[in-house]
Amino acid sequence: MNEIINAFFEAIHLLVTLDPEVIEITLRTLYISLTSTIIAALIAVPVGGYIHFRKFRGKRTLINIIQTLYSMPTVLVGLLVFLLISNQGPLGDLHLLFTPGGMIMGQTILVLPIIAGFTILALSGVKDEIRDLSLSLGASEFQAIQTIMHEAKYALLGALILGFGRALSEVGVAMMIGGNIRGYTRVITTTMSLETSKGNVELSIALGIILLILALIINLVLNYVQEK
Repeated sequence: MNEIINAFFEAIHLLVTLDPEVIEITLRTLYISLTSTIIAALIAVPVGGYIHFRKFRGKRTLINIIQTLYSMPTVLVGLLVFLLISNQGPLGDLHLLFTPGGMIMGQTILVLPIIAGFTILALSGVKDEIRDLSLSLGASEFQAIQTIMHEAKYALLGALILGFGRALSEVGVAMMIGGNIRGYTRVITTTMSLETSKGNVELSIALGIILLILALIINLVLNYVQEK
C-alpha cells in the first residue's frame, strides 16, 4: 500500500514540475487526436448530411451499418490500416507505418462512423417544419439545408466532441500503427500500457491523471453543448 501511495505522490511531482516527457507525450496525444477528429469531421459531416437529406434505396440499412461501426474494435481498425500501409500494402509507398501520420489515418477511420452517425441523428432532431417554413419564405434548397444545420449546430458540435473523446482514449490503433516509439509515436494510452508492464507506475499514474482531466473537460463541454 505504501508503494502505491509513494507512486501517487511521485506522479503528482511529475505533473507539478512539468516533466518534459509527460508534456511531450500529452502534446503529441492532443495533436494526433485533434487532427484525426478534424479530418474525420470534414468527411463525416457532409456524408452524414447527404444521407439525411437524400432519399435513396437502402438508406435505413446504411444508417444501421454506420451505427454498428460505433463499437468497432480499435484493434480491428489497427489491423486494417496496418494491412493498407505496410510495405506489402497498397499504400506502402507512403511509408506511414510507425509514424504519427499513420496513427492519424487510423484514428480518422475509427471516429468517422461516430461523427457521421451522430450528424444524421443531430439533423433528424430538427423539426421538418423548419425546412418547410424556409422554403415557403423563398429560401433555396441549399439555404434551407443551411438553416437546418444552423439549428443543429450544438448537436453537431457534440458529435465532434464524442469523436475526439473516442480518438483520445483508444489504444489499439496507436499501438499497432504507431509502434509506441519513444519521442516519436508514444501517446498517453500506449505509454501507460508499456510503463505499467515495466513497473514504472509513477509515469503511468501521472499520465492517467492527465487523461482523466481531459476526459472531465470533454464531459463538461459535452454537457454544456447538450444543454444548448
